[in-house]
Amino acid sequence: MTKRTPLYAAHVAAGAKIGDFAGWEMPINYGSQIEEHHLVRRDAGMFDVSHMRAVDVAGPDAQAYLRRLVANDVAKLTLPGKALYSCMLKEDGGVIDDLIIYFFTPERYRIVVNAGTADKDLAWMLAQTAGFKVSVQDHPELAMIAVQGPNARERFWAAFPVGRASTVLLQPFQAAEWDGWLVARTGYTGEDGFEIILPGAQAIAVWDKLKAVGIAP
Repeated sequence: MTKRTPLYAAHVAAGAKIGDFAGWEMPINYGSQIEEHHLVRRDAGMFDVSHMRAVDVAGPDAQAYLRRLVANDVAKLTLPGKALYSCMLKEDGGVIDDLIIYFFTPERYRIVVNAGTADKDLAWMLAQTAGFKVSVQDHPELAMIAVQGPNARERFWAAFPVGRASTVLLQPFQAAEWDGWLVARTGYTGEDGFEIILPGAQAIAVWDKLKAVGIAP
């Protein structure tokens, strides 16, 4: 059975072409893919990446647990909100998935894993908790919206001006917690912008507000 993100109805209403991606009904495009490309390179576009999975790792042994789990050393993360791109490894060194880790304290992290491997990733992560005082909690109720492009941040602040103070000083590969959201600068498009992790119940209202300030789906 295919799954749908909290934004599915918004995609259909916008005339998106829907297709399967890793078992999810996702928008492929909203018309001209060339035009969408130019919008992201020249102005601002937004992407529904809610099929990706946020997983929180917490506890006295969170850092030690993650040092065992991934290729890079999470002990290097000392600034709250700093992010790390890494690979989660099998015991023989083979790669299970690539992921992003957000550091808050040595006892609290958030990991974002890929949609196609989320269930496998979570099962592996839970299996590796033996011997560690750590909890691993996934959050399928959360949505994720990536806002990308040279004007993405300014347009985001136009939609949510009260969020500017919490996010204006973020450098690439940093994140900030704001009003129950995680707002990060860890996008994959090659353009600047934010990735917003927020409650799924708020997703359509936020999507519509971003669209109203000129950010194209």
